[in-house]
Amino acid sequence: MALKNLYTLLSYIALQTLQVYWKKERPEKWLFPSWNKEKHITARTVQKIFHKACQKAEIQKEVSMHSLRHSFATHLLGGFDLRYIQELLGHKSSKTTEIYTHVSTKNLSAIKNPLDSLLAGSET
Repeated sequence: MALKNLYTLLSYIALQTLQVYWKKERPEKWLFPSWNKEKHITARTVQKIFHKACQKAEIQKEVSMHSLRHSFATHLLGGFDLRYIQELLGHKSSKTTEIYTHVSTKNLSAIKNPLDSLLAGSET
């Protein structure tokens, strides 16, 4: 099975943090080596680090590494076309990406009907 290249966005702040890390740690083979410098950290190690960070941040909600992916996609919905998000997430089908288009009733209730603003302007 061939691996698919996936693309993501690297924030400027994350890049700066990685540059500081790189200058301090000077990793040779892997950006994030395990205790054995010839190997990289495992997915399980990343999960443990994420779990500890959630505890430290006092996040009460049950979250996982996939929650980061889900949050990333959901936040992009605020300003990007679904096709771009599909590409970033590596989905073959737009139907898979559409899972992230869920809306909350809280957000729906905040939407004002354009007729209200038209009528409010005519009353003055």
